[in-house]
Amino acid sequence: MTKKDEVQGEGDYKSAKKFNQQEREFVKSGAAEKAAHQAEPKSDQEAQDMLRAEKIGRSHSKGEDSDMKQRRSTETEDGK
Repeated sequence: MTKKDEVQGEGDYKSAKKFNQQEREFVKSGAAEKAAHQAEPKSDQEAQDMLRAEKIGRSHSKGEDSDMKQRRSTETEDGK
């Protein structure tokens, strides 16, 4: 194993590769879609609570990353 492969912390290549592979498998399995539907609010009150929590979370954020902004823009255009 080379020194480059041993980098730890945010540069932990082995863990990043493992995570990315597991995430691809999760999405391909269809479980992501099921989990998304299960996470949907069950009532108007729950929806309002979730929006309020998101707003609070965003108020602590240093900003939204460019990928998230692009996804949000696309969702708005698609009517999602």
